[in-house]
Amino acid sequence: MNPTDEHLLCEIAAGSEEPIGTLYTRYAPIVFGMAAQALGKTSAEEIVQDVFVSVWRGASSFDPKKGTARGWLLQIAHYRIANELRTRGRRPRTVEDPEGEEAARLADPAPDQAEEAWLAHRRRILQRALEQLPPPQRQALGLAFFSDLSHGEVAHVLGLPLGTVKSRVRSGLSQMRSRLAPLAAALLALAIAAGLAWRLAARRETFARDERALAMLTSSEAVSIRMSAATGQEAATHASYRYRAGSPIAVVTFSAFPKAAPGEVDRAWASIGGRWILLGEAVPDADGRARLIAEGDALARAPERLLVAAERGPAGAAPGERVLVSWSADRK
Repeated sequence: MNPTDEHLLCEIAAGSEEPIGTLYTRYAPIVFGMAAQALGKTSAEEIVQDVFVSVWRGASSFDPKKGTARGWLLQIAHYRIANELRTRGRRPRTVEDPEGEEAARLADPAPDQAEEAWLAHRRRILQRALEQLPPPQRQALGLAFFSDLSHGEVAHVLGLPLGTVKSRVRSGLSQMRSRLAPLAAALLALAIAAGLAWRLAARRETFARDERALAMLTSSEAVSIRMSAATGQEAATHASYRYRAGSPIAVVTFSAFPKAAPGEVDRAWASIGGRWILLGEAVPDADGRARLIAEGDALARAPERLLVAAERGPAGAAPGERVLVSWSADRK
């Protein structure tokens, strides 16, 4: 049974990352269609970017008593479109629109229209990357993706051994990943498997970082590791570390953490390659939840140990002794 939009938002607010991919699948075409109507297709790419980063970061602000999840998400899109119209000086009317009322009058495109615009946009992005490949890889990957042929059918059309075709497709995908924008690159495999792709170019570094994290989190190759409560901590206290092999970014979510004692701060650490790496500091909210994003080349590798410690003073070269949650690869 498919979870409701409201259920997905609740899961995101509770610290789960996977549901953002489901919401993206459901609503990215609609948001793109709305934005394309008002702003054009190029700007619509950025609208999709901003809306889903806002949904991911602000899911806890959704109140089901005030309306549906669909209405809440599309209202974010309406506000973002209204802001862009004001920035351009292209207000639909001469009056101010501080609440996004003018943008809210934009009709949601019909499902078929939104999907058609989204698919055409996605195919243009991938087509541009495909055109940069050497002819052998371009030919094999073009038939496999844009003509929807199986590897066996591609081999038959090209008169090549199946193994050669598979090798060319793998090589082509690898080269396209290196050419596409960060988030689109991370989602290329999903684009072929499940029809997900978008090109994101962040205008601010904070959004850029969130987008890179979002790409990793929605990747089918992302790995989630749970850090369990240490001795003396409440059993519900835990944290989740998510990473993808080869991707230099990781996301740590905190759940049911105790309020920090005066002078203490919660620091997340990872031991990778025998060396401790400080992932960052977090201040859990009133419900004990927090999220932090860490980047660094070392994070592209699997960790041996993970922990969150309550510490005082400046961070040292290794975590403090008061451990709140932890995980070890050699733990039985």
